[in-house]
Amino acid sequence: MSNIPANKTSSTSEVLPVTGTTLPLDVPTTMRLEITRIKAYDRNPRHSENPEYDRIKASIRTEGLDQPLVVTCRPGEVDYIVGAGGNTRLQILQALYQETGDARFYWVDCLFKPWHHESDVLLAHLRENDLRGGLCFIDKARAVFEAKQLLEAEMDIEMLSQRQLETILRERGYSVSHGLISQMGYAVHTLLQAIPQALQSALGRPQIERIRALDRAARGIWKNRNLGDDESFEAVFATLCKRYDGPEWDLELLRAAIETEIAEALEVSIHAIRVELDAHLFGSDIDIPTSDGKQFTDSATKEDASSKGSAKKANDVADIQTVGNSRDDNATAKAKGEVPAVQRPLHVGSPNASEDDSEDALNTAIESPAHSTETPVTPSITLSQRGPTDLKSLRARAWTLAARLAQRNGINELIAPLSGKGLGFILRDVPDASLADQLDADTLGQVSMLWWHLAACSEMTVAPLDAVVATLSDASILRQALENQDAGLLFNSVWTLDPGHTGYRLWRQLGEQDWQDLLNLMDTYRHIHRVAEDSQIRLWE
Repeated sequence: MSNIPANKTSSTSEVLPVTGTTLPLDVPTTMRLEITRIKAYDRNPRHSENPEYDRIKASIRTEGLDQPLVVTCRPGEVDYIVGAGGNTRLQILQALYQETGDARFYWVDCLFKPWHHESDVLLAHLRENDLRGGLCFIDKARAVFEAKQLLEAEMDIEMLSQRQLETILRERGYSVSHGLISQMGYAVHTLLQAIPQALQSALGRPQIERIRALDRAARGIWKNRNLGDDESFEAVFATLCKRYDGPEWDLELLRAAIETEIAEALEVSIHAIRVELDAHLFGSDIDIPTSDGKQFTDSATKEDASSKGSAKKANDVADIQTVGNSRDDNATAKAKGEVPAVQRPLHVGSPNASEDDSEDALNTAIESPAHSTETPVTPSITLSQRGPTDLKSLRARAWTLAARLAQRNGINELIAPLSGKGLGFILRDVPDASLADQLDADTLGQVSMLWWHLAACSEMTVAPLDAVVATLSDASILRQALENQDAGLLFNSVWTLDPGHTGYRLWRQLGEQDWQDLLNLMDTYRHIHRVAEDSQIRLWE
């Protein structure tokens, strides 16, 4: 025993001899224990290292423990376990004793609490961790459902309902709502196996709710479209979740993958699925054409759906006729050698320019949106108020915003980064011509007008020809229109509405996140030009 530090008692602690047995204590008691007789709680809710570990260690090294460890002892066992939080402090004391051999880290002041139930100890740890903070959502969720299993066994109940669990937890001093328990259950039973890295990287309740909403909406389409049962959908959903699991979780990537999966299975446009998915997310009715040309109705009654569809078709026909007349007028004007009022020359003399900018600026990963379109967001701060001021960062920001807008509107394959010149990104081509047959007028108008906004923010039709044509494939309609200065080809390939339609065809229809991204993209465009002018840099050289 010579290698064991001497026990220095204090007036506030009862010293227990090392007897090899546990004293029959049935009331809370203060004591001093050797650190070798205390074990960490094996059901500790925290599954990752405490982010405050280094700070706590420095404090204990200097000041010692600020309060006694709470310990208890399972019936029939010799050693004690941490009874209510304190696993991190025990780990630090063990490490400090190994490092220093100092007796003040060997003898630990403790408050012993008698054993009652395993669930009591687990909930005590959960309460303590919540009080001290830093416990991520999935760790709380796992602890709550582990406590549920313990309570069911202790109470000899086959299955506690979520309402019953809410009541019992509240009585045990851990208040959690029925709704939160439901989200926790979804995270534990559905998501934990699919996206463990994302969950452990502090994915919180708001993100869990949005994933669950996407799950339900996509599942509804899957079943209504007769693609399979719940089991088949769950297998697809889990596979796609696993594909995108990682610390930098992006719900938009998962949504895009689900839309693609369903669209390919049904052989319909991804835009049609996106519209239908939005309808499910917002709880509205919608008519989507299937691959055989029949109308798919997701509404309360076929009569109501038929009525809505007829009225909608009448409006769409009127809109299409208006656009058709506009195009005919444009063609007539062109034949007369006139420039239609809604058109501009594809290239106006644009000064060539130069700038030394590194290629990796545009390789910046797309930021994960803080909110999906189904959740209202607070208007973001624009660059004019705060943001990067160098061209490299501004171009990367423009590419990020443009790529996000394109992805959420089904034209992400048309956007590409542009390194070291221009506005940071280009358009590869015009939208697929088949969209005109697969989308309703509102959606086609939104996609088309968004394309024109992206074309404006990338200066595709006003930049020096040599600067953009080399980036486009030979088969690109956009390239053909630019090389041949054929405005008619471009306007006939992209539905070009009267500019007066912009408000209700685009601005009003965009989701909140898309709207903020569009505003920020336009603000970034202006900022890039201001920086270039101030620095006397020519953007397109």
